[in-house]
Amino acid sequence: MTVSETLKGLRIGYAMTGSFCTFQQSFDQAEILMEYGAELLPIMSENAASVSTRFGSAKENMEKLRSITGKDVITTVSAAEPIGPRELTDIMVVAPCTSNTAAKLAASITDTAVTMAVKSHLRRGKPVVLAIASNDSLMGSAKNLGELFNRKNYYFVPMVQDDWINKPASLVAEFSMLPQAIEAALNGVQLRPIIYHSKP
Repeated sequence: MTVSETLKGLRIGYAMTGSFCTFQQSFDQAEILMEYGAELLPIMSENAASVSTRFGSAKENMEKLRSITGKDVITTVSAAEPIGPRELTDIMVVAPCTSNTAAKLAASITDTAVTMAVKSHLRRGKPVVLAIASNDSLMGSAKNLGELFNRKNYYFVPMVQDDWINKPASLVAEFSMLPQAIEAALNGVQLRPIIYHSKP
């Protein structure tokens, strides 16, 4: 079975947090998942939904995700809470996932739309795929990633040391591998190697 066949009809919670420089890569993958026939439930953290940057205004980013998925974007804790009880998703994707969000997930803190979406989804023991994007992944955030590496139901999109000379602690998900990471997670498999020194 091909990746596209695996993803057809799959209900994916598609969450975005505030690594704004990777938003376009995430949007591109959301479009690919839709082309494969997946159904995306869009979610944005409060910061991702409200902060405008040189990578696009908050309004533009919200509209882009809504346009791709064909659904209104969930942006509050209260709106995200029913995801698990109503069994709205088969798998949850956080792309991008900041170090801040990863730390909250590692500590089981639920104070944003995205962390609530993940917590609610996990109540049924379903997989979560994280596409990390952080400049301190190999420094202060390393312990949180280590915790999640060993946590049941968490899987990672393989990561690249995107600029190991100027940003030696930075890791960014290889977003083009998101469909394969989703397929692997559905089978209980973590794609490896998890960290590349250069893009695969």
